[in-house]
Amino acid sequence: MMDRREQPPTGPGYGRSDEVIGAVKAAERLQRELAGLGIVCDVHHGYCLALVSVWSGLVVWTDGRVFRWKSGRDALGRAARDGVGWDAYGRVEDPMGTARQVAARYAELRRMAAAQVVPTGWAPQ
Repeated sequence: MMDRREQPPTGPGYGRSDEVIGAVKAAERLQRELAGLGIVCDVHHGYCLALVSVWSGLVVWTDGRVFRWKSGRDALGRAARDGVGWDAYGRVEDPMGTARQVAARYAELRRMAAAQVVPTGWAPQ
């Protein structure tokens, strides 16, 4: 039993419901903007975060205050050696601007994936 002086735990997993709703709404707005750019993605949520699953290796997460994902490039535009990259950020107040940035990373990842496909010489008739 909890003593009256004790407070319930806070932090990830114990957030207020309005924080979760804010994150989900922000993720859904980004999802709609990406759909407008022809990119179909899924939204998942839990523990005060929402995730927008865009492509293999491209997941945008939000806590309702900021969007965050891996960019593949540093601040000077140099490609990451590990292929994963550095954190990129987008403003929740500007879902269209963030969607454009995510769409650019999506196109880059698709180009990289297509370059790795080795044709076998067989094609269906």
